Amino acid sequence: MDLVKESEESYNEDMSATTDQFAVEAYLDLTSWKHRKLFEGVLNVWEALKAIKPYLDSCELGEIACSVPNGVTIENRELVSIGEGSVIEPGAYIRGPLILGKNCEVRHGAYLRGNIIAGDRVVIGHASEVKHSILLDGAAAAHFAYVGDSILGNRVNLGAGTKLANLLFDRKEIEVRYEGKKITTGLRKIGAILGDDAQTGCNAVPNPGTLFKKGARCKPCSNPSGIICFP
Repeated sequence: MDLVKESEESYNEDMSATTDQFAVEAYLDLTSWKHRKLFEGVLNVWEALKAIKPYLDSCELGEIACSVPNGVTIENRELVSIGEGSVIEPGAYIRGPLILGKNCEVRHGAYLRGNIIAGDRVVIGHASEVKHSILLDGAAAAHFAYVGDSILGNRVNLGAGTKLANLLFDRKEIEVRYEGKKITTGLRKIGAILGDDAQTGCNAVPNPGTLFKKGARCKPCSNPSGIICFP
């Protein structure tokens, strides 16, 4: 059964003309990812964000297969699953529901606010905050990052200080900009979608709804919008 319900909103003509640009395959290789069911029924890649909560609700959570040192705070422990080999440093704050895979790192001062699905070898570093997001294998938000309502593909690296802005000043629905057109998403909060091997320079602040194709990059201190395709 698809985890993503049909949207009550109808897409405009611009959306139907550019759907291939937003297909999951254009951003992510899910072949070996444990949680690929999360993307079943997803037409446009950002729609997977709507499936996070129902997916977590369908999982048996509560197994923490790594040591948890003194100084770590875990809220809703029965809704937190962490794989073996992971390292949780003192000073981290973890709130369920969430899943972290094997051999992950959650460093001192990290804040995990819940509704997170992360694969193996994921790094959430010092003073980094993550909430309502999907992180595939090897993704890293290692230093002073904000990741909200976002998707980080395999081996994505966020430069230190990257903030994935997820809300417009006017609180209106996020629109994706592509070839001079604005495509409605049906969501009021979207950070960024970063395809496999994409990277941001230090202190980059992508606008809400920015999409990075596989291997795409943005410069330090930049403020990109739309679809980023260039390496």
